Amino acid sequence: EIEKADYDALHKDYSESVDAIQRAVAVLKKQAHDRPQASFAQVSNLMSLNLIPAEAKKALDLFLQTSQDPEGLEVSAPEAEGYEFQSHGVIE
Repeated sequence: EIEKADYDALHKDYSESVDAIQRAVAVLKKQAHDRPQASFAQVSNLMSLNLIPAEAKKALDLFLQTSQDPEGLEVSAPEAEGYEFQSHGVIE
């Protein structure tokens, strides 16, 4: 009788663990894509927020002015992702 109670408790624990892993894999599969970097339009939208201090808005404005002027830039940089999904090995 004691062995059956131990078995039932261990079986319940393993079943809950397997269920949790299956749910975690499902969440990872839903999020299995790279996220692009913020564009200039997204950064310029920060200018309208009241939460951004005036000094930071000035710095953003200067940054946007200098980075939109491609003087002397003959070659453009390759498109980079802001975040690359790295859990492919977990969900395979």
